[in-house]
Amino acid sequence: MTESTAPKSEHRTVLLRGGEVHSPADPFATAMVVEKGHVAWVGSEGAADAFAAGVDEVVDLEGALVTPAFTDAHVHTTATGLALTGLDLSSAATLAEAAALIRRHAQERPADRVLTGHGWDASRWPESRPPRREELDELTGGRALYLTRIDVHSAAVTTAMLDLVPGVRAMDGFRDGEPLTGDAHHAVREAAYGAVSPAQRADAQRAALRRAASLGIGTVHECGGPRISSEDDFTGLLELAGSEPGPRVVGYWADLDVERARALGAAGAAGD
Repeated sequence: MTESTAPKSEHRTVLLRGGEVHSPADPFATAMVVEKGHVAWVGSEGAADAFAAGVDEVVDLEGALVTPAFTDAHVHTTATGLALTGLDLSSAATLAEAAALIRRHAQERPADRVLTGHGWDASRWPESRPPRREELDELTGGRALYLTRIDVHSAAVTTAMLDLVPGVRAMDGFRDGEPLTGDAHHAVREAAYGAVSPAQRADAQRAALRRAASLGIGTVHECGGPRISSEDDFTGLLELAGSEPGPRVVGYWADLDVERARALGAAGAAGD
């Protein structure tokens, strides 16, 4: 529960009390003061009374644990966001159930250039097989669909999705009637993310960063790269993170061209 005593501002002073504050400085602390974005004090509930009248906001932690923010050192932010905003098949217990979810998702997202989904695992289904391309074509009404397996290293796709990648049928990892793997999968993944509209991409990035914040993650390391995302995706994420509240984003670009990585705003040439 929060009691606000002043307009919200990045320079406000906040007292958090009534919880468990993880701090080596005071292992029994139950309260803390944050001033101008920095921890100014940690201590006991009794000592917190001295700060209550002079802060802008008092937050009752109601027994919650307060820890330093975490860092996620390997993130694909847009892909994570698309997984959050897209179709999640991890709960599907059968192929038939997955098919019903795919059909409904396609009907609910008429404006998306490409439909995305993830989480299917045919080894858990009584049918013991992934969805066939012709089945996906029918379920989506012939639209482009990129549907990753639970390990995200292979994908089932529609004919319209394949058509976005000329020559994919000659690539390593393409076997007619089977999920894509290897080079074929990488090329189709690149095309799928490239076909996502700027608005859809920004919504996905926001969803991923908000989810990270809700889990106590204060910094994410974005691992972009030529075959992983796109330059527009990478620079767009850095721009969005710099202009909106949320976790800090440190970008790494997986390319041996260090100067290009610097030009994109990357902290270094690293990642996948």
